[in-house]
Amino acid sequence: MWKIILTSFWMVFIAELGDKTQLQTMLLATQTKSIWGVFIGASLALVLSALIGVLVSTYITKLIPPNYLNFAAGSAFIIIGVLTLLGKV
Repeated sequence: MWKIILTSFWMVFIAELGDKTQLQTMLLATQTKSIWGVFIGASLALVLSALIGVLVSTYITKLIPPNYLNFAAGSAFIIIGVLTLLGKV
């Protein structure tokens, strides 16, 4: 169990570094005197988002095989990447 906890932690931690959510949180923290409020609110939002992801994926994988979901997610990332490079997104 510790292996999956550490793997999940590092995957989310690295993915979130420098993304728009972190930048927005930093901006919000500069505009308020309640940095702990920003920290707690952002932390709760990330926890809720992760919980929704886990619950939804548990339900979806009962309907759609995981290898199809992996293919669809990979395809979506490639398409978004190409569109971003072409300036369409």
